[in-house]
Order: sequence, then structure tokens, then C-alpha cells
Amino acid sequence: MAAYTIIIVDDHPLFRDALRQTLSDKFSDLVITEAGSLDGLSGALEGKSETDLVLLDLAMPGVKGFSGLMYLRAQYPEIPVVVVSANEEPSAIRRCIEFGASGFIPKSLPVETIREAVRTVLEGGVWTPPDLDLGDVGDDETTDLVARLATLTPQQVRVLMMLSEGLLNKQIAYKLSVSEATIKAHVSAILQKLGVDSRTQAVIAVNKIEGQEWQGSVEQS
Repeated sequence: MAAYTIIIVDDHPLFRDALRQTLSDKFSDLVITEAGSLDGLSGALEGKSETDLVLLDLAMPGVKGFSGLMYLRAQYPEIPVVVVSANEEPSAIRRCIEFGASGFIPKSLPVETIREAVRTVLEGGVWTPPDLDLGDVGDDETTDLVARLATLTPQQVRVLMMLSEGLLNKQIAYKLSVSEATIKAHVSAILQKLGVDSRTQAVIAVNKIEGQEWQGSVEQS
């Protein structure tokens, strides 16, 4: 089998080690890089177009809900992403696929099933738990919102993440090393894409699909 390059993204070193061992024991000539955060993943991907797969945990410091997946799909649309998560809710799995994930692997699965899932995606397929009904997509309003969120640029996703934390424009500008005017432009674009009138409404809209994962006081625009 040809060599594959995989990045494992999880903030728990023990799980990263376990997943690395699980895959290394099955695949020959596997190149695995690890990252413990979204920033770490960005650093690992910088200038590395040869990455074959990213295995991404949904819940990490600085990442809320599906925002890490949204950012990754927007920034690197050519790299397949499989979510590996302890969250096994069917609605969460379906949302990940809607946001562009090539698969969803519950952390509770047996080792052999995890290997089979990774192999399926590396061969160009999509893998989800076999008992999952992907046909249940929910209401039209939520489906429309997911489609709108998927149009955000990588920087807009980051700005939206920070809006959900209640940060002011000047605070976001400082964190992203850009001008406050640039952030205002991003916020305006986000509101337009989501079809809402204020940053508060933007975060409320995201809450409809994120549950309790996007929270924080939000300043009115």
C-alpha cells in the first residue's frame, strides 16, 4: 500500500497516541503528524498539500461546536476530514457530513472498525456508523442555515467563533492582527451571509444547530 500522510487533531495526548498506534499497526509506511489545537493544525498544514486525511476532534480548547470543521473545510477544501468524536448523537453526525466531513468515527468504536473507517475514506469513500439514517436532515430552516454557514470564509469563521465568546471588534482585531475596520467588514459580511441584522442574532442562529456549544454574551452591533 502507498504511504499516506495523516494528521490527528485532539487535545488529549493519550487518545492521539492510541489512535496513532491503532493506525500504525494496520497501515504500512504511514506518516502521522499530531496537533492538540486548531492553531496547531494550521501550523501542521501550512505548506503541506500532500496531506491525505485529517482526523479531527470536535471539542477542543478554542473551538466550539462545528466551528473547527467549518474552518478546516473552508481553508483546505481539498483535504478530506473525518470527525473522531465522543459525541454520538445522530444529529451531530449528520451535521458534520453536511458541513463537508468525509466521515464520522465515534471514539467508542472497536479498533478494527476505526481502521476500516479510515481505509474507506483514504480510498475515496465516505464512512458513517452503519446504523445511521442520513436521510433525516431536519427542518428546512436549519438546513438553509447550515448551507449559509458553509459559505463563510476561513477568517469569517474565526470571527464568528470570537463573536460567540462575546469579544468586541477591537479585541478580535488584536487577536487576528488586523485592523478594527477589517473586522467590521467581516462582521457585515457574516450578517449578510446568514441573513441576520446583528451579531447577537448571528450567534443565536448558530445556537440552533450547535445546541449549548456556542455561548457567551454578545455585544449588539
